[in-house]
Amino acid sequence: MIELIRKNLLGLLLVVYAVAAQSEELTIRITQGSEKAVPIAIVPFGWQGATPLPDDVSTIVDADLNRTGYFRTLDREQMLTKPTRPEEVVFKNWQVLGQEYLVIGQITPDSGRYNIDFQLFNVYKNEPLMGYKMTVPPNELRRSAHRISDLIYEKLTGKKSDFGTRIAYITSVTEPNGRRKFKLQVADADGSNPKTVAASYEPLMSPAWSPDGKMLAYVSFERKSSAIYVQVLATGNRSRVAEFPGINGAPSWSPDGSKLALTLSKDGSPDIYTLNLSTRSLTKLTSEYSIDTEPVWSPDGGSIVFTSDRGGKPQLYIMPAHGGSAKRLTFQGDYNAGAAFSSDGRNIAMVHGNRGDYRVAVMDMGSKAINVLTAGRLDESPSFSPSGGMVLYASRQGGRGVLSAVSVDGRTHQKLTLESGAVREPAWSPQ
Repeated sequence: MIELIRKNLLGLLLVVYAVAAQSEELTIRITQGSEKAVPIAIVPFGWQGATPLPDDVSTIVDADLNRTGYFRTLDREQMLTKPTRPEEVVFKNWQVLGQEYLVIGQITPDSGRYNIDFQLFNVYKNEPLMGYKMTVPPNELRRSAHRISDLIYEKLTGKKSDFGTRIAYITSVTEPNGRRKFKLQVADADGSNPKTVAASYEPLMSPAWSPDGKMLAYVSFERKSSAIYVQVLATGNRSRVAEFPGINGAPSWSPDGSKLALTLSKDGSPDIYTLNLSTRSLTKLTSEYSIDTEPVWSPDGGSIVFTSDRGGKPQLYIMPAHGGSAKRLTFQGDYNAGAAFSSDGRNIAMVHGNRGDYRVAVMDMGSKAINVLTAGRLDESPSFSPSGGMVLYASRQGGRGVLSAVSVDGRTHQKLTLESGAVREPAWSPQ
């Protein structure tokens, strides 16, 4: 078995997948959910306008809650009534259908904007739990739907949610002339609204979000050798920040956004450096004959975790962010690489290899216990959701690359696939 991550970052092997058509929206499918999923009905919101809405708010909310695996939404065709106002609700209708919670709402036009008013009810207690009103422009309708999902999820579970966040990922497209075009895409967390951030006939890889979610760092081979770019998403403006001889790879932002940790081999073997983005000054953190790569910052900025084969096989090590001696973190399994911190710093996701299987696992930083979450043979590139409740990663299905997500407790599994083609190297936005 080729050590995928090590080979990728050395540039010896680029794992890329051909896509037969232009990138479409990702489709999310729940492959495993909680056996105790809570039944909830999301009634179609009333609309008083003369023309159809650009987005169906209640459908988006329904899909958001259903894909968590913690809720089981009711099919609209099974609804006995479809109230849009509190006075129209007959709780017995929903009790008969076995629903524990009910969401209703209405949308009204207001001088080119939309007024959204929704209510959440406890069906068996016959009482309202929450009411909320907002006024939004047409281009914020989908985002507002995700906001409603956030409010409902957090009210009923007491946990933070990630419906309004974004994901970045890499696709490749085989054009009619046979040339392969690579794309760095950004989409909503539910796979909608994909936008191309960068495109090249040479490979793109390793997207990394800035802490404020406004920029992406990534690796491009568009000049026939690796270079690291930083791009502003709102304007498309970008700058080439590292193009040294040899490897330029695996960028990772410091928590304050002032630096990148990266892998460079300009002095020989691959080592970990930090790059000050204002001054462009470099600081070398490791000086081993081994391969040191894939640095990630701890959320407090005090440490950097990286992958190294200095012990004979790839394992995770930790060192102070300013440099110094490194300590080995992982000992279970014969391969641990590609670390990603949760936002609270309590957990690290990684690719955990054992006897030829490469799966996503999470390590508790306190106990150092490792919990394997996936069952694939070639799972890679884990990335935590901002809330820390889910891990997004790349996997294989039917011979092609797909994105998958798993809850940290292992109860909920999702697949995110393109209608045709493949995707890889996901990164979840920090907010």
